[in-house]
Amino acid sequence: MTPIHHLAVRADWEAAREAGEYRRSTLGRTLEEVGFIHCSRDLAQLRGVHAAFYAEVGEPLLVLDIDPAGLDVRVENGFPHLYGPLPLTAVTAVRPYTC
Repeated sequence: MTPIHHLAVRADWEAAREAGEYRRSTLGRTLEEVGFIHCSRDLAQLRGVHAAFYAEVGEPLLVLDIDPAGLDVRVENGFPHLYGPLPLTAVTAVRPYTC
């Protein structure tokens, strides 16, 4: 399956590693507040998300590469949305985001 991607603040990812799952939708918003976790299907979408929501963030950002197999992922308005928490086991790679 083609991986999807999520832009994360390093502190949020580190908290998720301690908690055992990731529950951030986007910058400053939780899964519970939004109802899903925003994801991107490719680098172009990831750059758009960065420009719209993360451009002013001063802390390091990460790209979470996600294997969507077995997850409740729905494509809405061209973007993949993960309905439910992101299990750490579905994250296949974590790398620094550079714009």
